[in-house]
Amino acid sequence: MRPIRAACLGTATLVTLLACTPVAAAATDTGSAQTRGKARIITVLAEVQQLTRFPVTPGSVSQGDQVVVRSDLFDEAHNKVGETHGTCTTTRGGADEAEQCVVTYTLPGGQLTVQGMYFNYVDQGPFDNAITGGTGKYDKARGSVHADTIATDPKVVRRFTIHLV
Repeated sequence: MRPIRAACLGTATLVTLLACTPVAAAATDTGSAQTRGKARIITVLAEVQQLTRFPVTPGSVSQGDQVVVRSDLFDEAHNKVGETHGTCTTTRGGADEAEQCVVTYTLPGGQLTVQGMYFNYVDQGPFDNAITGGTGKYDKARGSVHADTIATDPKVVRRFTIHLV
């Protein structure tokens, strides 16, 4: 969940909708992660509502920079189905930037915790993070979250495909 680099460009990663543009995302949820024993997929769109960068060195992206972000999650009909709350720490500054991120997805029936790396913010490329646990119907959840950037102008919109195993 790599957020910002150029706030003037509409922000980044989970920095999406400050102007509420309708977006579609297929939402598939086939039951509890632990009761089915089968893989399932949930797909949502993230629209960033708040993002703040705390730079170590103002004016540049440096190791140790912190980003705090909150996004709303929407289903294919653009109904709000949850939120994300996360922090990222820059581990490698410069043009080949890398960040370590920890994010909690609040969804109907519980929460998922996710952790992983985000590389090369400038390219807005896809990334994958690991599901490290959960609560409620996501208790003991494992799997991964794949993120694709589906829009960058005027704001960044990401599709999160949550793979529960």
